[in-house]
Parts: sequence; C-alpha cells; structure tokens
Amino acid sequence: MKRYKYKAINATGHPVRGMISASGEGDLYNQLAESGLELVSCSEVGGTKKGFSIGTQKVTLRDLIQFFVQLEQLQGAGVALLDALEDVRDSSENPTLRDVVSEVYRDVRDGVSFSEAMSRHPSVFANLHISLIAAGEETGDLTSVYKQLVIYLDWTDVMQAKIRKATAQPKIAGAAVVLMMVIMLGYVVPQIVGFIANLDQELPFYTKALMATSDFFQQYGLYLLLAPVGFIVVVKTLKNLSSAFAYFSDWVMLNLPLAGALIRKASIARYTQTFGALYASGIDIISALKSARQTVTNKVLLSGLDMVEANVQAGSSLSESFEMSGHFPSLVVRMIRVGEGSGNLTPVLDKVSEFYSKDVDEAVEGLIGLIQPALTAVMGGLILWIAVSVFGPIYSSFQNMNF
Repeated sequence: MKRYKYKAINATGHPVRGMISASGEGDLYNQLAESGLELVSCSEVGGTKKGFSIGTQKVTLRDLIQFFVQLEQLQGAGVALLDALEDVRDSSENPTLRDVVSEVYRDVRDGVSFSEAMSRHPSVFANLHISLIAAGEETGDLTSVYKQLVIYLDWTDVMQAKIRKATAQPKIAGAAVVLMMVIMLGYVVPQIVGFIANLDQELPFYTKALMATSDFFQQYGLYLLLAPVGFIVVVKTLKNLSSAFAYFSDWVMLNLPLAGALIRKASIARYTQTFGALYASGIDIISALKSARQTVTNKVLLSGLDMVEANVQAGSSLSESFEMSGHFPSLVVRMIRVGEGSGNLTPVLDKVSEFYSKDVDEAVEGLIGLIQPALTAVMGGLILWIAVSVFGPIYSSFQNMNF
C-alpha cells in the first residue's frame, strides 16, 4: 500500500483535501468515488509529486467523541457496522478522520475485525480504544463500549480543558516577568549605569549588586534564557537512555511539594476512570488492569501497578492488591473493598474517579493561587530594586550639593 495526498471535489463542488492509503491511483480514484468525491490531483507521499502538496489536520478528542457518538447512535438503532462507518465517513468534517475511517471501512469490508482495522492507525486510535472495541466484539455489545468510550473521552477532554484554562494566566504572568527582566536588565539599566557610576560617591551595595547583575545578564542572558530548554532536553535524553534515571526523575516528581500530590491524584483519577470503563465493558480484571495502566506515565506508579497485577494473578483481592502496592490512598482501598463486597465495583470506581477529579481541580486552583502572587511579588520586587538602586544614589548626590 502507498500513501497518497489528494485533492478532490465533493458533490457540492467544494474542494476536499486529505491523505489515504491505496494500491495505486486507480484504487485511490475508486475509494474516493465510493465516498462521493471526484479526484482532481494526487501525489504519493515520499514519491514524485503529481498535483498539490497538502498538510494534514489533527484528529482531536472532540473528533473522536463525535465519531463514537455517531457509531453508538447508528448501531443502537440497528444499523450494521459497515453502513454506520460509511455514514460517519461521509459526514465527517475532519479530512484526516474521514480518510482514516475510509481505510477502516475498506478493511472491515474485506473481512478484518473492527478493532484490528483501528489498530492500523495508532496515531488516531489509542491502545485503550482498541482494547475496548475488541472487548465489545467478544461480548457482542459494541453499543455499550461506544458509550463507555464517549464517557472516558469526554472526561479526558474536560480535564485537559480545565488544566489549560487554569494554567493560562500563570503562563502569561511568567512570560511578562521574563520579558520585563529582559527589558530592564538588558536595556534600561545599562543606559543609566554610566550616569550612576559618574556620581563620584560611594554606591550602596544594592546598587552595586544591580550593576553587577545587569553586566552578568548582558553577557550571559541568552544562556540563562536557553538554560531551562537545555535542562529539559538533557533530562528527556537521559530518561530515554537510562531506565534507572527515568525512575529516579519520576520519583522526584512524585515527591515534589504540591506538584507531587497533584500528579498522584491526576494519575489515580485517570486510572480508575479507565479501569472502570474497561471492567464495565465485560473485560476480565487482569486484562482491564493491563489496559488501564496505559493512562499512567509515572514509572514509580507503574511499578506499583505491576505489583497490583501480580497480586491479583496470585489470588489476592483487588482491594488487598491496591493496599499492598503502597501507592493508593486508604480512601481508594476502602471504596474498592466496599465495591467488591457489594458486587458493584464499576459505580465505586466511577465515584473514586469523580472524587479525585474534583480534588485535582481544587489542587490546580490552589497551585495557581500560589503561583500568581509569587510572580507578582517577583515583578514588584524587581521594579522596587531597580527604583531604589537608581534613585537612591541620585537623591544622595543632590543632598551633598552646595548651592
């Protein structure tokens, strides 16, 4: 199969662009024709160009939510999977998703399972989505799986939106502080340093400190601004090269004041939400545990989840396994124990996820409440330092003048 970028015209005469796999240009033409598109030009990706070169549009969480909502509604109404995929393909506004669904439709039509067809597009469908669809295929209840996926994706989208909204103001304030430091120390202070130095008097220590800081910033300011980027690059490189360093850095992150608790709570919220969705879809506990761990990135927490899986496989209850891992709060363990006793584990897991999601919101808001005053204090302190260092010597020189 080759990948082709194409330009086509839909039934209303509007241009449509995208990328799709095909065995050749004839196959590409036929695929587009099935979607109601007329091929205008195409170019093989990585090959010789035959037409327009185009980019690809990212498939967002909202696109995936709409995709699974449509499948749930259509198949819940008794529409066959192939017909449902065809309808979703034709109604998709995202050209990248439309091309992916076109390939999924073709694979399913040729006898490939829906989950396997999705697995051929890892950049769009995560392993978690594929695991849930595979479970639905085994149980014969894909509609319930679509519903669980919509709940999970909607929850993830809301969490990401809250974090973006909560961190927007601190980012702006931080950028303002950095910009002010660059302007003041790099341009303003050097302009008046010469005048202060010629006042023919002993300068106070804070003025000397400002002059030294300005000189240092002029010489090494670029390196100071690039240092955080270099530090991040070095840490990521070392994490990729050394599993021991990756574990240590994740341990440090998990034990940071304020941020560490936030990372743990967010991981627990994602994990329990995912595990609950998988378990509710009919997947056995071991498979659900293995799939749910894909939402956790911290290696310290992952080592604890390894222990959970090993203990469950050895015959321990789920609550005992979580308790023995040492990474889950007693509240989580108690609630899971109650769910096991009552036989209603899924609602309990949803409650745990809901509780920690709210806790994460409160923790983020609290962290933002500390960051903003701190940045304001830094900005105010820098302005005060510059004002006192500049006007103090000038005022002293006026006092020493004889009129």
